[in-house]
Amino acid sequence: MFPELHITIMTMFAMELVWSVLAGELNLALVTAPPEDAQIAATPFAQASLYAALPETHPAIHNERLVLSDLAKDNWILFARRVHPTIHDAILETASREKIPPRKAHDIMAVQQAIHLVSDGLGVAILTKPMAQEIHSRDIAVKALFDKSLSFPTCLIRRVDDKSQLTKEFEHAFLRRFANRPPVPAQLELPLSTRDNRLA
Repeated sequence: MFPELHITIMTMFAMELVWSVLAGELNLALVTAPPEDAQIAATPFAQASLYAALPETHPAIHNERLVLSDLAKDNWILFARRVHPTIHDAILETASREKIPPRKAHDIMAVQQAIHLVSDGLGVAILTKPMAQEIHSRDIAVKALFDKSLSFPTCLIRRVDDKSQLTKEFEHAFLRRFANRPPVPAQLELPLSTRDNRLA
Protein backbone atom coordinates (compact mmCIF):
# COMPACT_ATOMS: atom_id res chain seq x y z
CA MET A 1 0.00 0.00 0.00
CA PHE A 2 2.94 2.33 0.71
CA PRO A 3 5.84 1.39 -1.58
CA GLU A 4 8.06 4.20 -0.22
CA LEU A 5 7.54 3.17 3.40
CA HIS A 6 10.68 2.00 5.19
CA ILE A 7 10.07 -0.53 7.97
CA THR A 8 12.60 -1.18 10.72
CA ILE A 9 12.20 -4.39 12.73
CA MET A 10 13.68 -4.53 16.23
CA THR A 11 13.89 -7.45 18.67
CA MET A 12 13.74 -6.68 22.40
CA PHE A 13 12.49 -8.18 25.64
CA ALA A 14 8.74 -7.84 26.09
CA MET A 15 8.87 -5.02 28.64
CA GLU A 16 11.40 -3.10 26.56
CA LEU A 17 8.98 -3.25 23.63
CA VAL A 18 6.16 -1.93 25.81
CA TRP A 19 8.29 0.92 27.10
CA SER A 20 9.48 1.79 23.58
CA VAL A 21 5.88 1.99 22.34
CA LEU A 22 4.90 4.16 25.31
CA ALA A 23 7.89 6.43 24.68
CA GLY A 24 6.97 6.81 21.01
CA GLU A 25 10.17 5.10 19.85
CA LEU A 26 8.13 2.35 18.19
CA ASN A 27 4.74 2.63 16.51
CA LEU A 28 3.75 -1.01 16.93
CA ALA A 29 5.06 -4.08 18.72
CA LEU A 30 4.20 -7.77 18.98
CA VAL A 31 4.13 -8.76 22.64
CA THR A 32 2.98 -11.92 24.40
CA ALA A 33 0.91 -11.18 27.53
CA PRO A 34 1.42 -7.40 27.55
CA PRO A 35 0.68 -5.71 30.87
CA GLU A 36 -2.61 -3.88 31.22
CA ASP A 37 -2.03 -0.18 30.67
CA ALA A 38 -4.59 2.53 29.90
CA GLN A 39 -2.12 4.10 27.46
CA ILE A 40 -1.84 0.96 25.32
CA ALA A 41 -4.29 -0.62 22.89
CA ALA A 42 -3.61 -4.35 22.65
CA THR A 43 -5.22 -6.51 19.95
CA PRO A 44 -4.75 -10.28 20.45
CA PHE A 45 -4.14 -12.27 17.28
CA ALA A 46 -2.68 -15.59 18.47
CA GLN A 47 -2.39 -17.78 21.55
CA ALA A 48 1.06 -18.72 22.79
CA SER A 49 1.96 -21.65 25.02
CA LEU A 50 5.12 -21.94 27.06
CA TYR A 51 7.71 -24.58 26.23
CA ALA A 52 10.11 -26.67 28.24
CA ALA A 53 13.67 -27.31 27.08
CA LEU A 54 14.73 -30.68 28.50
CA PRO A 55 17.75 -32.93 28.28
CA GLU A 56 16.74 -35.61 25.78
CA THR A 57 17.35 -38.17 28.55
CA HIS A 58 14.64 -36.63 30.76
CA PRO A 59 12.04 -39.19 31.96
CA ALA A 60 9.13 -36.99 30.79
CA ILE A 61 10.46 -36.60 27.27
CA HIS A 62 7.98 -39.12 25.82
CA ASN A 63 4.92 -37.81 27.67
CA GLU A 64 2.16 -37.08 25.18
CA ARG A 65 1.09 -33.96 27.10
CA LEU A 66 3.79 -32.36 29.23
CA VAL A 67 2.58 -30.28 32.22
CA LEU A 68 4.40 -28.30 34.87
CA SER A 69 3.99 -31.03 37.48
CA ASP A 70 6.12 -33.31 35.27
CA LEU A 71 9.02 -30.99 36.05
CA ALA A 72 8.46 -30.90 39.82
CA LYS A 73 11.69 -32.75 40.60
CA ASP A 74 13.85 -30.57 38.35
CA ASN A 75 15.67 -27.33 38.94
CA TRP A 76 13.90 -24.64 36.91
CA ILE A 77 15.69 -22.23 34.61
CA LEU A 78 13.50 -19.15 34.15
CA PHE A 79 13.96 -15.80 32.49
CA ALA A 80 14.53 -13.15 35.14
CA ARG A 81 11.33 -11.48 36.31
CA ARG A 82 12.29 -8.12 34.83
CA VAL A 83 12.41 -9.73 31.37
CA HIS A 84 8.69 -10.60 31.49
CA PRO A 85 7.05 -10.26 34.93
CA THR A 86 3.60 -11.48 33.78
CA ILE A 87 4.86 -14.81 32.48
CA HIS A 88 7.43 -15.24 35.27
CA ASP A 89 4.73 -14.73 37.91
CA ALA A 90 2.26 -17.00 36.09
CA ILE A 91 4.73 -19.90 36.23
CA LEU A 92 5.24 -19.50 39.97
CA GLU A 93 1.51 -18.94 40.62
CA THR A 94 0.66 -22.12 38.70
CA ALA A 95 3.23 -24.02 40.73
CA SER A 96 1.78 -22.67 43.98
CA ARG A 97 -1.82 -23.46 42.97
CA GLU A 98 -0.89 -27.03 42.04
CA LYS A 99 1.23 -27.41 45.19
CA ILE A 100 4.43 -27.88 43.21
CA PRO A 101 7.42 -26.69 45.26
CA PRO A 102 9.28 -24.69 42.58
CA ARG A 103 12.97 -25.42 42.50
CA LYS A 104 13.87 -22.14 40.81
CA ALA A 105 17.61 -22.54 40.50
CA HIS A 106 18.63 -20.08 37.82
CA ASP A 107 17.47 -16.73 36.48
CA ILE A 108 18.75 -16.01 32.98
CA MET A 109 18.73 -13.15 30.51
CA ALA A 110 19.47 -14.95 27.23
CA VAL A 111 18.52 -18.21 25.52
CA GLN A 112 22.18 -19.15 25.17
CA GLN A 113 22.45 -19.31 28.94
CA ALA A 114 19.50 -21.72 29.04
CA ILE A 115 21.14 -23.93 26.42
CA HIS A 116 24.36 -24.20 28.42
CA LEU A 117 22.58 -24.90 31.72
CA VAL A 118 20.24 -27.55 30.26
CA SER A 119 23.11 -29.19 28.34
CA ASP A 120 25.17 -29.34 31.55
CA GLY A 121 22.31 -31.10 33.35
CA LEU A 122 21.62 -28.21 35.72
CA GLY A 123 17.86 -28.04 35.15
CA VAL A 124 15.04 -27.60 32.66
CA ALA A 125 14.26 -24.27 31.03
CA ILE A 126 10.75 -22.84 30.73
CA LEU A 127 10.58 -20.50 27.76
CA THR A 128 8.25 -18.74 25.36
CA LYS A 129 7.90 -20.20 21.87
CA PRO A 130 10.18 -17.64 20.13
CA MET A 131 12.85 -18.35 22.75
CA ALA A 132 12.42 -22.11 22.37
CA GLN A 133 12.79 -21.81 18.59
CA GLU A 134 16.29 -20.43 19.10
CA ILE A 135 17.49 -23.70 20.59
CA HIS A 136 19.51 -25.80 18.17
CA SER A 137 21.23 -28.47 20.21
CA ARG A 138 21.34 -32.22 19.75
CA ASP A 139 21.30 -32.68 23.53
CA ILE A 140 18.05 -30.79 24.13
CA ALA A 141 14.42 -31.53 23.28
CA VAL A 142 11.69 -28.90 23.27
CA LYS A 143 8.09 -29.70 24.24
CA ALA A 144 4.97 -27.59 24.71
CA LEU A 145 3.49 -27.23 28.19
CA PHE A 146 -0.24 -28.00 28.23
CA ASP A 147 -1.15 -26.18 31.48
CA LYS A 148 -4.05 -23.87 30.54
CA SER A 149 -2.76 -21.18 32.89
CA LEU A 150 0.50 -21.09 30.91
CA SER A 151 -1.07 -20.10 27.60
CA PHE A 152 -1.06 -16.38 26.81
CA PRO A 153 -2.40 -14.07 24.10
CA THR A 154 0.11 -12.57 21.71
CA CYS A 155 -0.97 -9.03 20.89
CA LEU A 156 -0.22 -6.22 18.50
CA ILE A 157 0.18 -3.15 20.70
CA ARG A 158 0.21 0.58 19.99
CA ARG A 159 -0.29 3.78 21.95
CA VAL A 160 -3.93 4.75 22.43
CA ASP A 161 -3.10 8.35 21.51
CA ASP A 162 -1.30 7.42 18.28
CA LYS A 163 -3.54 9.11 15.72
CA SER A 164 -1.35 8.26 12.73
CA GLN A 165 -3.46 6.96 9.86
CA LEU A 166 -0.42 5.08 8.59
CA THR A 167 -0.06 3.22 11.91
CA LYS A 168 -3.75 2.27 11.89
CA GLU A 169 -3.67 1.07 8.28
CA PHE A 170 -0.50 -0.95 8.90
CA GLU A 171 -2.11 -2.49 11.99
CA HIS A 172 -5.24 -3.48 10.06
CA ALA A 173 -3.17 -4.87 7.17
CA PHE A 174 -1.08 -6.98 9.55
CA LEU A 175 -4.11 -8.40 11.35
CA ARG A 176 -5.84 -9.21 8.03
CA ARG A 177 -2.71 -10.90 6.70
CA PHE A 178 -2.25 -12.91 9.89
CA ALA A 179 -5.90 -13.98 9.94
CA ASN A 180 -5.52 -15.36 6.40
CA ARG A 181 -2.39 -17.41 7.12
CA PRO A 182 -2.71 -21.22 7.11
CA PRO A 183 -2.57 -22.81 10.57
CA VAL A 184 0.93 -23.38 11.94
CA PRO A 185 1.66 -26.43 14.12
CA ALA A 186 1.59 -25.18 17.71
CA GLN A 187 3.94 -27.69 19.26
CA LEU A 188 7.60 -28.52 19.13
CA GLU A 189 7.42 -32.10 20.29
CA LEU A 190 10.39 -34.17 19.18
CA PRO A 191 13.99 -34.29 20.39
CA LEU A 192 16.01 -32.07 18.07
CA SER A 193 18.39 -34.89 17.24
CA THR A 194 15.53 -36.62 15.39
CA ARG A 195 14.67 -33.50 13.41
CA ASP A 196 17.93 -32.81 11.62
CA ASN A 197 18.81 -30.24 14.26
CA ARG A 198 16.08 -27.85 13.12
CA LEU A 199 12.80 -26.61 14.50
CA ALA A 200 9.73 -26.36 12.29
